[in-house]
Amino acid sequence: QSENVLGYFINVERIPNSCSHSPNRISLKERKILVNLSMAYYRVNISAYNEAGESPRAIYIVPELSGTDFPGQIHVKSQGTNAVVTWTPEYNPKCFVVDWGTGKEDMHMKIVTTATGNFTLDNFQPYKLYKIMVHASDVCQCESFVRHEKTFGVTHFYSVEGVPRTGPANVTILNITKHSALVKWTAIAAEDRLGFLQGYRISCTDSSRKKSLTVTLNSSTTSYHLTGLKEKTTYRVQISGFTNAGEGPLTLSQPFSTPKYGTVEPLC
Repeated sequence: QSENVLGYFINVERIPNSCSHSPNRISLKERKILVNLSMAYYRVNISAYNEAGESPRAIYIVPELSGTDFPGQIHVKSQGTNAVVTWTPEYNPKCFVVDWGTGKEDMHMKIVTTATGNFTLDNFQPYKLYKIMVHASDVCQCESFVRHEKTFGVTHFYSVEGVPRTGPANVTILNITKHSALVKWTAIAAEDRLGFLQGYRISCTDSSRKKSLTVTLNSSTTSYHLTGLKEKTTYRVQISGFTNAGEGPLTLSQPFSTPKYGTVEPLC
């Protein structure tokens, strides 16, 4: 029925929005619209209308952006179940809008009208990763902020860090040679880290348990090339992740054996 469409209704809704009234509805004839949004979460509702009425809505959630090029830095200091958020404005907008939560389904919003650049958040739970965003706005009465809000900074925060509840998954050993092998694994999932993942520890032990190699790698690494292995020897690899709170459980690989391609004749 697209040939009978007279136009489209668009709602751009901020998540969360502490205002009780619904966002402004935009009416368009075209099938595109350009909006300038902050780094907050947004829901876009689109419906078509004709002489008979309005269609059901299509709902689109604006994807989370991972940009880090912000003018300001946010600092968070834990105080029990509370956290004090501070920032240094480079200019003085009429207010700041602070968002915090564990994700778009669990976000809270507060308008801060003081110029001191600090705010106390409460009811933080341990071992959960929180996202904290500070936006500047020159319009502070209750409204959608869509046209006025600019993101000042974004940070992530644990009120209490724990050790990872699991080790990395899918540990596999590839490209086995007489003296080397490639170890690969899947990163520990974000919800299982319980803190900021600092890195991984890999231990490779031979079957006699007399010789062990241990290395520490950064958290972005998901593979490591083992070298210095003995030929015709069985090994097992163990990998764990660690945070500032300590080391998590070990993941064990299947045993693997290095081959013996031939003997080396001694020199006379």
